[in-house]
Amino acid sequence: MSAPLPLRNIAIIAHVDHGKTTLVDQLFRQSGTFRDNQRVEERAMDSNDLEKERGITILAKPTSIEWNGYRINIVDTPGHADFGAEVERILSMVDGVVLLVDSSEGAMPQTKFVTGKALGLGLKPIVVVNKIDRPDGRAEEVLDEVFDLFVSLDANDEQLDFPVLYASGRNGYASDDIEARDGTLEPLFKLITEHVPAPSLEIDAPFSFLATLLDRDNFMGRVLTGRVQSGVVKINDPIRALDRDGKVIETGRASKLMTFRGLERVPVEEARAGDIIALAGLEKATVANTIAHPEVTEAIAAQPIDPPTLAMRFAVNDSPLAGREGDKVTSRLIRDRLMREAETNVAIRVTESEDKDSFEVAGRGELQLGVVIETMRREGFELGISRPRVLFKEDENGGRTEPYETVVIDVDDEHSGTVVEKMQRRKAELTDMRPSGLGKTRITFSAPSRGLIGYHGEFLSDTRGTGIMNRLFEKYGPYKGQIEGRLNGVLISNGAGEANAYALNNLEERGILFVAPQEKLYEGMIIGENAKPDDLEVNPMKAKQLSNVRSSGKDDAIRLTPPKVMTLEQAIAYIDDDEMVEVTPQSIRLRKVYLDPNERKRMSRKKESA
Repeated sequence: MSAPLPLRNIAIIAHVDHGKTTLVDQLFRQSGTFRDNQRVEERAMDSNDLEKERGITILAKPTSIEWNGYRINIVDTPGHADFGAEVERILSMVDGVVLLVDSSEGAMPQTKFVTGKALGLGLKPIVVVNKIDRPDGRAEEVLDEVFDLFVSLDANDEQLDFPVLYASGRNGYASDDIEARDGTLEPLFKLITEHVPAPSLEIDAPFSFLATLLDRDNFMGRVLTGRVQSGVVKINDPIRALDRDGKVIETGRASKLMTFRGLERVPVEEARAGDIIALAGLEKATVANTIAHPEVTEAIAAQPIDPPTLAMRFAVNDSPLAGREGDKVTSRLIRDRLMREAETNVAIRVTESEDKDSFEVAGRGELQLGVVIETMRREGFELGISRPRVLFKEDENGGRTEPYETVVIDVDDEHSGTVVEKMQRRKAELTDMRPSGLGKTRITFSAPSRGLIGYHGEFLSDTRGTGIMNRLFEKYGPYKGQIEGRLNGVLISNGAGEANAYALNNLEERGILFVAPQEKLYEGMIIGENAKPDDLEVNPMKAKQLSNVRSSGKDDAIRLTPPKVMTLEQAIAYIDDDEMVEVTPQSIRLRKVYLDPNERKRMSRKKESA
């Protein structure tokens, strides 16, 4: 058997959309992982459908390349704060990080989050100023920002003495010369092999392995991914799983071992300390468990996961149109699917309600929970989703606390006043405001998460679609009191049937419509936004009264304004506490929780008296 190649384990970390996945593509190509004539999609690491559509990384994925006699294991990590739990676990598998920073946007909230985690683990970053060819690039200022960030995160002297490269991931070059505009990624390969230490792990100790990712395979069952901390493991070796306290969860055998080669998992006969592997053969073990030889009694220390801050209710779809578009509608199927999700996604917590017909799903943000819902509807599920609510806590004096977020907004100067006013209405505190060049301003707020629910759509309207908002969990702070919600009421259908063009035409003056002619409606369904603050029950099915007298024909050709069609995230952000979103594989409908108007009034009075 040939000697294993010297190893380097690295993670690529960055804020969302700073170019991690594109850079990994180029590392593949220039290391010879792909043949010259091999057809490979752009952003090959984003393999999940939702990742391709949204252009973001949701799932952390390990890969491996060979370069000049080295094997470099690379983990491409999510950049969005909602998927931070993935990043935290990944960093315990690697010995170095490449921190990617956009040459124009600089250090952003997520950059701070992931860098803080990496520095806390003692990793020494390589800083790559990416997109160096941007016309609005300001590489030197960005480098100063990164240094200041490291200082504020209590980096030690060794970490502050970080190497720097200037690169364009898209064009496939990196250099230590700030003026370079061509070349290859060889300087980055060299820096990784020289600057990142080899795994310093005990090869002679008994086998131990910390599970950091978990997924299911139809043939192999549960597959745990992580780095071998010590020893050697071979196919069919006896193993057992320990929880954080060292208690044995189960025993079994390593039925399958796989390592990563390019984009594929390849079966191997054995794995050694330092290797990043996927292992099958256990039925109960999960993320943060230690998988080890039976003689090992102590668990490997695992990173604690930040707690969820937001929750939504996932209920059985009880609308009159239930079961017509999806094939998974029962509470048992929903429960099994959510429990499976919570098993592989440790940032999510699922609690069953007393009536067994709904489940509270808590997570790190609207995007993360939105991805779970979108995945489920594509699998054929029908659901009723409530308005998101934040999870409150109590401080040591019994006072109520709530989650706060750091919000960084880049906006054209002309819109900055509107943004500041709207954010302050939502109880946000302005902490920094500075020009960022080219007629733009960067504004930083500390805001209660509660006030940000539903604001993103309004923000895009206020900034004519040019504003960029980035959010990051900051802390639990004092409760900020009442925050004003949606200012407008809704138009509610007072019966069931098909929407009629004549009726919709008459309703247009009442507000903005969400439905088109011939759309199936039911009593209690929200069909539009009222121009006034109150809810209004209307008849969208009303047809024109025909008589035998010929009309002049003026009103025969009805021209309706196209309805406002909401995405899943927009719908969830739009609804109020007494409303919900009906989600099916084909439709997203808004509705009142109580469809019957008398029941709505009764519940409203009950709430007021409470």
